[in-house]
This record gives sequence, C-alpha cells and structure tokens, in this order.
Amino acid sequence: MARRAVVLLLSCLLLSSCGFQLRGDLPLSHFPAMYIQSERHSELAALVSERLSYNKVEVLSSYQSEAPALQLLSDSLERRTLSLFPNGQVAEYELIYKVRYQVSMPGSEPQPYQFELYRDYQDDPNQALAKAKELELMLDELRQQAANRILRQLARLH
Repeated sequence: MARRAVVLLLSCLLLSSCGFQLRGDLPLSHFPAMYIQSERHSELAALVSERLSYNKVEVLSSYQSEAPALQLLSDSLERRTLSLFPNGQVAEYELIYKVRYQVSMPGSEPQPYQFELYRDYQDDPNQALAKAKELELMLDELRQQAANRILRQLARLH
C-alpha cells in the first residue's frame, strides 16, 4: 500500500514538473478586449466571438487602435473525390476546410495565419437528405474545431 502511494506521489510530481495541465479555459487574460473583423454573418466569427466571451475577453463592436484585432480573411469548404461507385457516381469525398486570418497587435504588423482541416465523407445518392444533414453537421464540427484552433493560437501570442 505504501509503495502504491509513493508511486502515485512520484507520478503526480513528474506530471506537474513537466508543465502538464488539464485542458480548461485558455489563458487569454493578456487580451482584455479584442476586435473581430469578418464577413457579415460569418458563422466562424460568431463561434470565435462566443469563445472569446466565454474566456472573459470583451469583443469590441468597432476597431480601436489600442486593442488587438482578429481579421478573419476567409473560410471555405472544398471537396475532393476519393472514390467512385462502379456506376461512376462519387462514393467518398475528402472535405477540406480552409481558414485564413491575421492578428494585429497594437504597434506591430499583422501576423497572417492559415490552416486546413480534413474529413472524409461517404456519399450515398439513395439517401440524399440524410447525407445533406450529415454534411451540415460535419461542417459545423469543422467550424468549431477551427474556432478552437484560432483561440489556441491567440493564447500563444503575447
């Protein structure tokens, strides 16, 4: 029993000494406020804004030179054919969600970023309505992952 306690204690010490932390709120305290510029009614911008607010960052309605600015330049979905049915119809797609944005810190040049997220999507022409709903859900999931990735990048900036 004492041996297990010692092993557990040593494991805890090793984990805490290497900097391991459970994922929780992102450390965005160095951003008390931020302006987000994007296309009107951008779903990605709405998700980023929601997550910033959750992390106690005030989202500004207009640009202020003393506050950082996040400019969402583009987000697009492309699909590439991966496989075909014997009759020539597409059986499987690869969805590619591309995001380009830049972050402007007060007194410095904008820093551009871009990334791509990938998903495989199996299509069935006999179930078009269900597959359209599945595609919509996958796109929502990709947007959520993109918003989380943008926030993780913002947390690394100082």
